[in-house]
Amino acid sequence: MKAAYYSGNKTFSIENIPIVEVDEHDVRVDVAYCGVCGTDMHVYHGAMDARVGDHRVIGHEMSGTIGAVGDAVSGLSIGDPVVIRPLDACGDCPACRRGHAHICQNLKFLGLDTDGAFQQSWTVPAHTVHRIPADLPLQHAALIEPVSVACHAVRRSRLAAGEDVLVIGGGPIGMLTAIVAQQAGANVTLSEVSKHRLELARELGFIALDPRETDIAEAMYAATGGKGADVVFEVSGSQPGIDTMTEAAATRGRVVMVAIHAEKPQVDLFRFFWREIELLGARVYEAADYEQAIDLVASGAIDCARMITDVRDLDGIGEAFAALSGNAQAMKSLIKCS
Repeated sequence: MKAAYYSGNKTFSIENIPIVEVDEHDVRVDVAYCGVCGTDMHVYHGAMDARVGDHRVIGHEMSGTIGAVGDAVSGLSIGDPVVIRPLDACGDCPACRRGHAHICQNLKFLGLDTDGAFQQSWTVPAHTVHRIPADLPLQHAALIEPVSVACHAVRRSRLAAGEDVLVIGGGPIGMLTAIVAQQAGANVTLSEVSKHRLELARELGFIALDPRETDIAEAMYAATGGKGADVVFEVSGSQPGIDTMTEAAATRGRVVMVAIHAEKPQVDLFRFFWREIELLGARVYEAADYEQAIDLVASGAIDCARMITDVRDLDGIGEAFAALSGNAQAMKSLIKCS
């Protein structure tokens, strides 16, 4: 079978390798599609070489069908359409013992700490597998992983219907967070600098503002009778986004940190104190988030076709990453692995 190995220095090599046999607790999945995520782009730009090395199959936003099942696995059958929740916890650390296995202190993230889904066949622990409806297009199912990130962020926020939400950053995760919040009954405003993404956000029914043209905090106060945003999702990963999240939050508002900040940002802690704002981290997802994401995608609540920018074959993975690098218009690129 073919596998695309990240080789360092923004390069991939396509190699023919043996199919990995399943252990008794494993499942082998024939990969249909795998999306390119922001973490994959960090790998491509060399920011994670110390973690992944220079010979690793990355990728985790996938869909496919089961090709083989280990002898000790029950409830899964060859041919089942599935997605993978790519988290392998140790089960014994303090986080796991407290029921937080998704943020296990020894967590293996499949596709970073192990080989991932940019290959034709992927062998994974059976506990990471989620079955999906048989009539769900596998292209659309490849978006379930990033939708799960959004579901987890919204669940962490304790969002209530009718609340005013500000999403800072309109990339794939920001846009999906806005959609999931909207589905939960929120009034959503999105801040973004890309004209293309602003247009998409407006077409999806959001108030979409360019922070270079509008003071986002002032706009939120004007739209909410001077209250501000009940919930702010910081998804930009930028210092201006950090500044805006504290400025725009209502008294006792909740700020959810979804973005990964490569460097320590400056945060206005006085504002947190003065207005009793809560700051919540939202990292990856839990099983319940995956099931919610499957329901949202299968029901059509997520317009997956609008979110998919392009689809390329596995042999074109290098060109796909190069096209995404620095591209502020693209949303989600998929690699067809089968």
